[in-house]
Amino acid sequence: MLKLQGIDHLVLRVIDLDAMTRFYVDVLGCSIERRQDEIGLVQLRAGHSLIDLVPVDGKLGRMGGAAPGAEGRNMDHFCLRVEPFDADSIRAHLAAHGVEAGKTESRYGAEGEGPSIYLSDPEGNVVELKGPPGPVQ
Repeated sequence: MLKLQGIDHLVLRVIDLDAMTRFYVDVLGCSIERRQDEIGLVQLRAGHSLIDLVPVDGKLGRMGGAAPGAEGRNMDHFCLRVEPFDADSIRAHLAAHGVEAGKTESRYGAEGEGPSIYLSDPEGNVVELKGPPGPVQ
């Protein structure tokens, strides 16, 4: 039996590496952990996990096949745990960066039911920001 500890990393195949790096660093607060320009990889620290960005036309990105069409996506969404979770502050921060956020709703996640907000990154990937278990305030 495997004993999973959590998500180690996820990989997003991207069209505009610079815009996506700026979004995840400047808007969502990730930090650049490592860059490997020779293979087209930027690894961003998100708490205990990494978000890897690889250009679809780079060495690693081409290994994943063709980029999805305009109506297609690489995945449905991924969720980043946020604490403290102050919906008003999060919304103000996102708005200051020109990011439109969905309404705060209670959704079930790894720790149970709690507040979350959906938004989209510059390439249309849906990102969920999830707070700790508890009621939506």
